[in-house]
Order: sequence, then C-alpha cells, then structure tokens
Amino acid sequence: MRYFLELSYDGTAYHGWQRQPNAISIQEVLEDSLSAILRVKTEIVGAGRTDTGVHAKQIMAHFDYDFDLNFDEFRYKLNSILPAEIAIQSVSQVKDDAHARFDATSRSYEYHVHIVKDPFVINKSYYLKKSLDLDLMNRAAKLLLNYTNFKCFSKSKTDVKTYNCIITNAVLEKKEDTLVFKISANRFLRNMVRAIVGTLIEIGEHKLDLEDLVDIIKSEDRGRAGYSVPAHGLYLTRVEYPEKIYVIDGR
Repeated sequence: MRYFLELSYDGTAYHGWQRQPNAISIQEVLEDSLSAILRVKTEIVGAGRTDTGVHAKQIMAHFDYDFDLNFDEFRYKLNSILPAEIAIQSVSQVKDDAHARFDATSRSYEYHVHIVKDPFVINKSYYLKKSLDLDLMNRAAKLLLNYTNFKCFSKSKTDVKTYNCIITNAVLEKKEDTLVFKISANRFLRNMVRAIVGTLIEIGEHKLDLEDLVDIIKSEDRGRAGYSVPAHGLYLTRVEYPEKIYVIDGR
C-alpha cells in the first residue's frame, strides 16, 4: 500500500531535501524515523528537492508499507520522534501507482524579503536595505505568464528534458515591513524562483526595465538574468494533486 505524508519544515539546519553523504537532510531524518516506527527499512519520495536552507510550509512525500495504518496514531508517533523543525500534518492512503513528484499538478512558492532590520527573521527572510519600485516589479511579474521557456532562470548544468514551465500566478505583496513574492506553476526548474526574485529586485532598483526582462527570457541565457537571492527566504507553500489518486473508503 502507498501512503502520502503531508509535512512542513524549517530548513535552516538541513542540507536540503535529498539524502546525501556527509550532510544531514530532511529525507534522511524522515526515512530513519519511518524505519524506526514501522520496523522495516522505508524509503520516501518527495514532491520536490528543496535546496539547503529552503523551508516548506507544505510538501508531500510518499512511502510504501504492507499494512493498514491508523493515520492519527501514526502521525502522533512520527511527530514524537521527529526533531522540532519537522512536523507531519497529515497521513493519507493513495493509489498504489500514485507518485508524490510526478502526479503533482501545481506547486506554489513564496519568497520573503524584509526591509527593516529584524533579528527574529534572520534565517527566514532576506534583509534588503534598498528602496524598490513595487509597481514596476509587479508589472514585470505579470510578464512571466506570457512565456513558458525559463532556461534563463535555471541553474546551469541541470539535467532536465525541458525548460518549459506554465506559470499561473506571480505577484508581489507588501505586508508591513515584509515583501512576499508568490508564484505558482505546474513545475519549477532548479534555482528558478530565486533567480526570478533576484531579477525582479534589479528591476525594482531600476537597474533593468521591462524590455530587459523580455530580452533575458528570450535569450535563454542564465548569465543575463539577475542574481540568485539567498535560500533562507524561500518557502514551498503548496503542492496540489488530482483527487483521483487518493483512496477513499477503501476505493
């Protein structure tokens, strides 16, 4: 049987999602905890691979287990042994061929920037001591919806079959002393959101204009886009799936 875990985590102390040698990861901690409770070696597959220092307000992962689970009891036990930075929000059964990564239909991210020095968000938001043209940045963000090839924002030497992504929402919001950039798409490339935010910041500083953004996208050249903002301001906020993958009342 296959199960989905819905979880959230503070990625500050972790070297990203993916298990790796000589560094602690979210995947490693989860797999070790699952294996201890289920008393069998258990591997998990996540909806994505967040980088070092990136956070997740919601991410999904699947694992296989041969027996029925009491979801509430299992969630309680798992949360009891997981470190404080990782929390299981829910457990659900899905179809045996459901896949946390490949069945996702939409992913959403936020990037947080604070414009007033605040020691309490030092690992949760990017401190930027600059004045930005928010209206121009939002106009630039809307332009992203007109394109699908985002190779210019992708980390170089990435092994992907296509650089095409369908962006369905991109907007910058100001909440008191915090700027929050929200973006949703069917898929994202490595480093894509951080590169987009860095480019939008340069537009907000009037170092680039709207025409430059269009030229950058059409160039497919990462070297022409803006800088990558730090990882600690980035949050994966939502991953969506079709209802048909879930098992309801044994069906």
